[in-house]
Amino acid sequence: MTLAPPSRTPSRPRAFLRHYAEMVVAMVVGMVALEPVWGVVLPAVGLPVLLERPDLHVLVMATDMTIAMTLWMRYRGHRWRATAEMAAAMYLPFLVLLVPWWAGLIPERTLMVAGHVLMLVAMALAMLLRPDEYTRHHH
Repeated sequence: MTLAPPSRTPSRPRAFLRHYAEMVVAMVVGMVALEPVWGVVLPAVGLPVLLERPDLHVLVMATDMTIAMTLWMRYRGHRWRATAEMAAAMYLPFLVLLVPWWAGLIPERTLMVAGHVLMLVAMALAMLLRPDEYTRHHH
C-alpha cells in the first residue's frame, strides 16, 4: 500500500478563503497608504471637502480600497472582468447606503460601518459568481 504525497495545491475552499483574505489585506493597505496622501493632496488643490463630508469621504475610501485591490488582483493574474466586478463590490454598498444617509434616516457611523460590512458581503457574492476565478492558481 502506497500513500500519495501530500498535495501542494490548496483545496478549493481554502484557496477561495485565502484569496478573500488577500483582497481584504490589500484593501486595508490601500486605505492606510492612500488616506494620508489625500489628506495632503486634496487640501493643496482646493478640495478638502472630499474628506470633510461623510458621503464623499466614503467614496474616497472605496477608491483607496479599489486601487489597492485592483493592483493586487491584476498582479495575481485575474481577468479584467473579475477585477471590475470586485471594484463594483467596493462601491455598491456605499452607494445604496448614501440614499438613507442623505434622507437623514441613518447616522454617519452607520454609513461607515454598514458600508464596510456590506462591502465584505458584496465581495463574497462577487466571488461566488465565479468560483473558478477565485479557486484556481493565479500568477
